[in-house]
Amino acid sequence: MGAGGRMSDPFDGKKILERVPVDPPFSLSDLKKAIPAHCFKRSVIRSSYYVVHDLIVAYVFYFLANTYIPFLPAPLAYLAWPVYWFCQASILTGLWVIGHECGHHAFSEYQWIDDTIGFILHSALMTPYFSWKYSHRNHHANTNSLDNDEVYIPKRKSKVRWYSKILNNPPGRVFTLVFRFTLGFPLYLLTNISGKKYGRFANHFDPMSPIFTERERIQVLLSDIGLLAVFYAIKLAVTANGAAWVTCIYGVPVLGVHMFFVLITYLHHTHLSLPHYDSTEWNWIKGALSTIDRDFGFLNRVFHDVTHTHVLHHLISYIPHYHAKEARDAIIPVLGEFYKIDRTPIFKAMWREAKECIYIEPDQDSEQKGVFWYHKM
Repeated sequence: MGAGGRMSDPFDGKKILERVPVDPPFSLSDLKKAIPAHCFKRSVIRSSYYVVHDLIVAYVFYFLANTYIPFLPAPLAYLAWPVYWFCQASILTGLWVIGHECGHHAFSEYQWIDDTIGFILHSALMTPYFSWKYSHRNHHANTNSLDNDEVYIPKRKSKVRWYSKILNNPPGRVFTLVFRFTLGFPLYLLTNISGKKYGRFANHFDPMSPIFTERERIQVLLSDIGLLAVFYAIKLAVTANGAAWVTCIYGVPVLGVHMFFVLITYLHHTHLSLPHYDSTEWNWIKGALSTIDRDFGFLNRVFHDVTHTHVLHHLISYIPHYHAKEARDAIIPVLGEFYKIDRTPIFKAMWREAKECIYIEPDQDSEQKGVFWYHKM
């Protein structure tokens, strides 16, 4: 995965790790003016096309796997299942991204359509739609705020746990990455791990959780009901076809969706060039600019371009994915050195960030004591 880019690309090379500025001379209004008006238009027909397209591709993958893999000789079957899992997880991640778009009201002009489609897609992919929508909205409202961001809040040096030093080696980093990408999302939903610290236990399934406001609690309960319905469907499928069949056809691809999602968001928010802010320095546009685009190669298109338009997404989240690249390219001249895309191959970037981005601290010789940067152990 990932692409090396071209040597002439100004975003390639060592400069990609140079820190971005922290005081933008432009406003959100300036950025919106640079974007063609049609990029803000949401078409339910066009958005629905991508849902139908992805569902058809997902069905083709299912049909091929279910029809042919069980009859392959053992050595070939052992190779064929991982191919199916990767392909199916990739296309289902695209559907997850559309569900995420629904949560930002970027699917259509009608909120009820967005919420209906998002609820169905995310529930089917084991994600509580409304719960995620509300906590993710809080993340967008407080990006890179050390006091109020909802997720991916790095530790200060004094808060680094003892086991981080033990894991500060190649085997330890492998363990950390595997743990993050397999268990990170379910643990975040269940325990709010890596999320904002509330006065009491918080998760995404409890309608009374401090993550949510009073007006959101009914819809959080609806998210739970959606997941219960999916669990019941899984139970029926296990009864009819067996646990091994359900695991191979559905379980592993959905785990792959969660892994892709965590990998994408981890790389969007973890980079040596990105600052975090305490309450003395943070404001909304500073936080929104403190993200980075990534290049996932051919998967960019499969993931509906969410990978390399993330900076735009944090600035204007209701632009649909099919206009995102054009809108991103329109604001890059305004953003200037405030914009970065890292085209480092994904596995190399993942390893580098796990090694280099351990804790955050402000520069000792800086007057901006509320601006924090990543450091390695």
